[in-house]
Amino acid sequence: MSRVGKKQISVPSNVQVTITEGTLKAKGPKGELFVTIPPEISFSNENNVLTFARTSDQKDIRALHGLTRALSANAIEGVLNGFQRNLIIEGVGYRAEMRSGRLFLSLGYSHPILFIPPSGIEFNVPAPTQIQVKGIDKHLIGEIASKIRRLRPPEPYKGKGIRYEGEQIRRKAGKSAGK
Repeated sequence: MSRVGKKQISVPSNVQVTITEGTLKAKGPKGELFVTIPPEISFSNENNVLTFARTSDQKDIRALHGLTRALSANAIEGVLNGFQRNLIIEGVGYRAEMRSGRLFLSLGYSHPILFIPPSGIEFNVPAPTQIQVKGIDKHLIGEIASKIRRLRPPEPYKGKGIRYEGEQIRRKAGKSAGK
């Protein structure tokens, strides 16, 4: 049995969960999200506790069991509290700023890079070297944070670039002194 799939999800009182025709809809104070539930996964909602079960023990259905439960838990958490991913910019002259809801990045290129947030995503720049990506959809936040990081990934010699908060960059030694 899937360890993740058999965990129960307790639904808070200010989140409404409705399941119709293979789709879970979570509506809360921050918005609403939809999760598609495969037909091989059965579910029940009793006393604001969601449980998931699978119909067979095939490998791909076992994988769907845990995945469906995790996506449903993320949707409920997202509409209740939301998610946030922090990025840190390192390098001389590298900085970020917000102008009229758009993110402008100076990353050592000959031009500033404009990044327009998609719907449901909000950027916040508390300091010129920090970016916060906020929203209710955990998958979309991770994807947008990854796109921003790919603009200038951290390099291993000086550590310059954009990295996730808490990410450890393996540093390499530079050139050794000549004889």
